[in-house]
Amino acid sequence: MRASIIAASCFPLVLTGCTLTNTGTPSLVQGSTLSGSAYGGQQPIAGAHVYLFAANTTGYGGEGIAASSSNASVSLLNPTITGHSDSIGAYVLTDAGGNFSITGDYTCTPNTQVYAYALGGNAGAGTNSHAALLAALGNCPSAGNFLSNVSFIHMDEVTTVATAYAIAGFATDATHVSSSGSALAQTGIQNAFANAANLAVLSTGAAATTTAGGNGTPPTEEINTLANILAACINSNGAVTGPSTPSACYTLFANTTADGTSNGTQPTDTATAAINIAHNPGINVAALYGLAPAQSPFSPVLSSQPNDWTVSIQFAEGGDPSQGGVNDPYALAVDAYGNVWAANNGNAVGAVAELAPDGTLKSGATGFGDGTSAVFDGIAFDLNGDVWVPSYAANCLVKFSGVSGAVLSPPGGITGGGLSNPRSVTVDGSNNVWVSNLGVANFPFPNNVGAGASVYSVASSNWVSNTGYTGASLTAPYAIAADHTGNIWITNNSSNTVSELTPQISGAPLENSYTGIAGIGLPYGLAVDATGNIWIASSASFGTGNISELSSTGSAVSPFSGYGTSGNTGGIVNPQSIAIDGAGHAWSGDQSSETINSNTVSPIAEFDNNGNPISPNTGYVAPGLQTQTVALAIDGSGDIWAADPTTNYLVEFIGAAAPVVTPISTGVKNNTQGTRP
Repeated sequence: MRASIIAASCFPLVLTGCTLTNTGTPSLVQGSTLSGSAYGGQQPIAGAHVYLFAANTTGYGGEGIAASSSNASVSLLNPTITGHSDSIGAYVLTDAGGNFSITGDYTCTPNTQVYAYALGGNAGAGTNSHAALLAALGNCPSAGNFLSNVSFIHMDEVTTVATAYAIAGFATDATHVSSSGSALAQTGIQNAFANAANLAVLSTGAAATTTAGGNGTPPTEEINTLANILAACINSNGAVTGPSTPSACYTLFANTTADGTSNGTQPTDTATAAINIAHNPGINVAALYGLAPAQSPFSPVLSSQPNDWTVSIQFAEGGDPSQGGVNDPYALAVDAYGNVWAANNGNAVGAVAELAPDGTLKSGATGFGDGTSAVFDGIAFDLNGDVWVPSYAANCLVKFSGVSGAVLSPPGGITGGGLSNPRSVTVDGSNNVWVSNLGVANFPFPNNVGAGASVYSVASSNWVSNTGYTGASLTAPYAIAADHTGNIWITNNSSNTVSELTPQISGAPLENSYTGIAGIGLPYGLAVDATGNIWIASSASFGTGNISELSSTGSAVSPFSGYGTSGNTGGIVNPQSIAIDGAGHAWSGDQSSETINSNTVSPIAEFDNNGNPISPNTGYVAPGLQTQTVALAIDGSGDIWAADPTTNYLVEFIGAAAPVVTPISTGVKNNTQGTRP
């Protein structure tokens, strides 16, 4: 059936916010046809309702956020033109061959995020009102239509899985996809929609085997397996009967509740079920895996039940370590545009690598560097968008342009200021760059005294203290972070303490030390949440690690043994890295490896803002994380980025988290750390 549509959209990327509205009576736009097909497995779906939506900008959707008018997707089709509408919106119908066509009479303002949603129809087993498919068209082009960008839309279970995971950070269900109207939020949701193309091919409905930049490997077998799970319901008559003889749709919906619990709200369509799996990837893994039919419509598939249903892409940074290319990623940071930057610890020329939001390598085969010895363990953005990286080996601080990657510091880096084996770096709300100094070569053994903290003023281009700050509690300082009040927090790995420095107008900062509380033991990474609380990854005795939490005033929030040390550990063993997402969840990466399902992996763990583990006891795993996950970063699309320096992979967990304000320094300045943009 042929019909016409109106599309509403907004704003130039990054610069402004927007409001979505219907555009009223459309004017004819020649040649703006959108045509496609809807398939259940390999069977065409006849009589399906095909809707076209834009993501809203008046309130976030996402995990744990109720559906409402403020986060409802905006229907773009004109019921007068299509001749069909219902409570969801206007739609066109698929014919007996599953084909549909949306022709003429539509425009879209550049940069609105658009997706198709198909509901109902008959894939051969009878009319199924629960069958639902998704396909992400993505960013509305500058021409105002998709003529030159989308040749054909093949909607099936694969595109549904790809879209569900890509937009999970913004989706409450299939018809409530939304973000705020802020510039950062609009950048994040645009990048999220674009990620769907790294997982599935829109024109064919097949799972992708490589990413757009050619340096990423998507989990093709897992995507096909998830698609087959959805197909079990879609290719049925839609009966939801059970529990004695459960139908495929009954089993799917019972195991994909909105909150992952048995008493949670069940989805009523397969597209929302896919979104709920993305929200709760560690829940009911076996029950869902058992739904995949023996005669799989999509292949290749997983040969055994996975540890979890996180969907991750592994990216190579580029370069050949044996030839001096970038390698050994040890710290990660995300800029305001969703680009991911990695500091490399591999004694190579390329100190820093930059990947675009879709993983495409932007820094070339050798990365960005100043020609000095690398061994870069930390990385942070300042409020001007430039990148700061301390060199552990060269006792210097190197500054890079966040736009071009050009070196902005003098040859040999910025020296002085008491730099002594600098390890980590952060930027405060006044745009000062703070560095922690291990100061010892035989770290991390006890009783080694580090050189404390150094602070470089970006405004005056000078060290605030030429010798750095030292104190009784600063012993082998490791990680460093700033809160929005101006305090600086440091983990001391050799003394089992966390230090708090409160800068003064003149002279050394005031120092507080916290030890023997909240489970702090051999602390490594730390992060600050929206309330100003401090989250710490404590490896303890290398076998009984935990997550610790302090209040903004240094009192214990977590119990004496920390979080994750009782029956449900969330998968932590020896945590090293930690990051906070926009929902206040804490994510931790391990410095050790485990054997799970005969595979050697280094899991990541997720805890809610009360310290309850969300991830399973085995954590979440990905093929590219095998030995240690030393760095984590969360972007504005809700993706988790993790680094394994041994495999030289960066791994992106698609849509696993809540979108967060980036870079961290922006959150520090605006008191929006650990919040959605």
